[in-house]
Amino acid sequence: SGTESLLVNHAFLEVGGRTEKLLIFESIVPLTTATVLSCSFYAKVSDLHTEVYKSQETAMANPLVAFTLIKRLHSEWLNVVYSDEALENTQALRSSYEKEEAGLPKLEDLQGAAKGLMRLQDVYALQVASLVRGHFRSVTNGQATDIYMPDVSVPLSGDDCFLVGKVAYDQEDYYHSVQWLEESVRLFRGSGGEWSPENEGTLKDALDHLAFSHFKVGNVSYALSLSQELLHHDPVNGRVLQNVEKYEKLLMERPHISNRGGGLRRPASKYLRTRNTYERLCQTQGSQPVHFENPRLFCDYFTSGSPGLLLGPVKREVLSLQPYVVLYHDFITDAEAEDIKMLAQPGLRRSVVAAGEKQATADYRISKSAWVKDSAHSVVGKLDQRISLLTGLNVTHPYGEYLQVVNYGIGGHYEPHFDHATSPSSPVFKLKTGNRVATFMIYLSSVEAGGSTAFIYANFSVPVVEKAAIFWWNLHRNGQGDMDTLHAGCPVLIGDKWVANKWIHEYGQEFQHRCSLNPEE
Repeated sequence: SGTESLLVNHAFLEVGGRTEKLLIFESIVPLTTATVLSCSFYAKVSDLHTEVYKSQETAMANPLVAFTLIKRLHSEWLNVVYSDEALENTQALRSSYEKEEAGLPKLEDLQGAAKGLMRLQDVYALQVASLVRGHFRSVTNGQATDIYMPDVSVPLSGDDCFLVGKVAYDQEDYYHSVQWLEESVRLFRGSGGEWSPENEGTLKDALDHLAFSHFKVGNVSYALSLSQELLHHDPVNGRVLQNVEKYEKLLMERPHISNRGGGLRRPASKYLRTRNTYERLCQTQGSQPVHFENPRLFCDYFTSGSPGLLLGPVKREVLSLQPYVVLYHDFITDAEAEDIKMLAQPGLRRSVVAAGEKQATADYRISKSAWVKDSAHSVVGKLDQRISLLTGLNVTHPYGEYLQVVNYGIGGHYEPHFDHATSPSSPVFKLKTGNRVATFMIYLSSVEAGGSTAFIYANFSVPVVEKAAIFWWNLHRNGQGDMDTLHAGCPVLIGDKWVANKWIHEYGQEFQHRCSLNPEE
């Protein structure tokens, strides 16, 4: 379908890891020494579970580790189970696989994971050649810099890179397909073109897709060279012979196009006008420009004048005055955060965005979310009460929406958007309590890298602070939307990001958040 209809989250990956372990150690009969290729696959996977997955949480926080697990569960096991090399153990192998098949990742999961890697590549300016080796490194002015050095990582195979490149290729995204297929060809060449039963692609497949990708970006001479190499492996391929003839004719007629197109250029975004600012703020990972240092920004112990907070004031950090953004440290306990995640887990579904009067999935919002009512558990009511004490606002339904719990998987993000409705037909107005006047977002987990909240026009970003909560006003006192609240959830680079959103509406706040005498405010 070309869309990421399902986002694989951390809990799903943990289950997947246990499923794979079950397939290896409990359900599969020992293989005979004749099945050499299959043995190498099982040995590789067994080693991963012995070494890499020792700390499952740390391992699954790495998008490269998570991607390779999804790929194995979706296609590599399937290929091995139904390969000729598995004939010695056909029945035991297939029955074991089929028992687990319904719970394994689907094609959409695998494509979504591949798109997640490409998103991380773009937003954090990651070098593909380094990613393939298991490193998170960017290159600026010819200088390589390690953005993050994970405790646990894995290199990608030629087939892994082929899959990512093919996802881009199928979307006619040749900027990404060239880079990933180049690595695929390099790795397949390095293995002597040796085929393994778990692989989807081969050196021939990678050469074929890479040659056409180069042709599409204007590198005709290199497309010709790759096609000629492909003919060495498949000399009677009529389509490739026709391509070679076409490329040679083009080079004869227009020799000026023989060069490699002046290098790859990332295509402009069709809808994200603030892409450069968004990515710069994500790359700072929360560090602020010097000119934002302001003596009017401060930290204190906050009571809001409420008797309920006098004995236990909250640590408040004022991050910005325009828009007004505040961070409340240690807002939630570890136990409460775990309870909220547990309550949300069964209801997690792909997050949607407003599309006219309806709601729909979109590539610019990649996460899973669930709505949790205050009647679901006493902890939800306690959080609502705490939010009301801090903000002085009425957060009971329908003046406050139910708690929305969100989990961001591989490359999970939410590109620049407003929380308040900007159209009269927005679903936000279905509650008939006005627009979203304020946002209260609770961080239920920490992340090791990425995942900042970036305020685009205000030009600052806030890193994920575990157990903290961030609050801001979406509307001016006159009810108009505050354009400076345009914000984004940066892609998670390493980690498992969980947040809970409480959106508070205009109605019900008449005496808590009064209008100003100045109609311009």
